[in-house]
Amino acid sequence: MKKDILKLFATKVKEERQKLSLSQEELATKAGVHRTYIGMIERAEKNITLKNIEKIATALEVEESFLLHYPK
Repeated sequence: MKKDILKLFATKVKEERQKLSLSQEELATKAGVHRTYIGMIERAEKNITLKNIEKIATALEVEESFLLHYPK
């Protein structure tokens, strides 16, 4: 069964945030988004835009493609 892309993205964002020892609020500040937005992304409640993927990837110090690459 194909996994939900929002859940896969959410997991990657959370894992990378935790590797950097950032709170959701700290990541939000670095990315220039609202703190509740990060929580909604990590709970797979938001269908994130490409622009915000770019902001979050930059804040997490990873390439956008890394957040969008999922094992098959």
